Amino acid sequence: MTAQGPTPLAERAWHPAMPLPVDAPDGDNGHVMPFVMRGLVADWPLVDHGRKGAAATLDYLRRFVGGATVALNHGAPEIDGRVFYEDDLSGPNVRIERTPLAGVLDRLEEALPHPAPPLLYVASTTVDTALPGLRAENPLDFADREPLASIWIGNRSRIAPHYDLPHNVACVTAGRRRFLLFPPDQIANLYVGPIDNTPAGQPVSLVDPEKPDHDRFPRYRHALAAAFVADLEPGDAIFIPSMWWHYVAASDPLNILVNYWWRDVPDYMGTPATALTHAILTLRALPPDQKRIWRALFDHYVFGDPATARDHLPPEAQGILGPMTDENARRIRTYLLNMLNR
Repeated sequence: MTAQGPTPLAERAWHPAMPLPVDAPDGDNGHVMPFVMRGLVADWPLVDHGRKGAAATLDYLRRFVGGATVALNHGAPEIDGRVFYEDDLSGPNVRIERTPLAGVLDRLEEALPHPAPPLLYVASTTVDTALPGLRAENPLDFADREPLASIWIGNRSRIAPHYDLPHNVACVTAGRRRFLLFPPDQIANLYVGPIDNTPAGQPVSLVDPEKPDHDRFPRYRHALAAAFVADLEPGDAIFIPSMWWHYVAASDPLNILVNYWWRDVPDYMGTPATALTHAILTLRALPPDQKRIWRALFDHYVFGDPATARDHLPPEAQGILGPMTDENARRIRTYLLNMLNR
């Protein structure tokens, strides 16, 4: 890291069953910041085994392994655990194979004594599918929230800065992890790779935070100055708000993380990435004067107060401008499909 950043991330006593704390440092619009929760899951049996060592942790996981297969990222020792692109950005630098989880655990155990093993990394696998019963012994109360619980298992790995749409509570249960987080408005300083050709589903920064090339990526210094860093031990957790860029480095021979994703809006609203892709198709190449016109329309219909755009209309005439409900979401999808199919 450089002398210009990042800032150590704040720590809070918070539980996922509570409302999210909202920060408003300017006294104006509140926003949610990331923070660390030390010891949030320190009493989990999975964490207790993680403290006892890799072999004990793997034996504990084997109690829950059924016949599920998982997607294993396998990479040569030369990539230094970095899940990324090939040099020409033509595709990922790892091979993905579907294989039984039981065999992955055996391969991880075999790799433990090697100083430079190949990358073995199972990313974002649904806990209840891969390890049924594990969550019952390692519970975390989310009250009315219904998050998707995933598990990440592997040896040393480095995951390029990327964002996720849902909120995220990530719990370290074995090994140590470093998180480097960037606010969403730093996207221009992160030198993001292709949207439609990604190593693992989400667009990623092309900068290697461990060895940043400031000559090639000079604006990254600004991103780093705005960044936050947190080092987590087993039992610790971190809250990563929606759309915050984050780099994650797992540094031990065996690393396990359990995370929970959720959104604060109904599923029927869909994902904004779909709108972004369509906007690239329809708006990006417009002349500047037309872009300004459409920016005003988006501000009026999308980013502004919905009441301004619809309250002068009778409710029965508001159409897709009406309040967002499951019924209206279906109406909008039908309208959109008809437009796309013309």
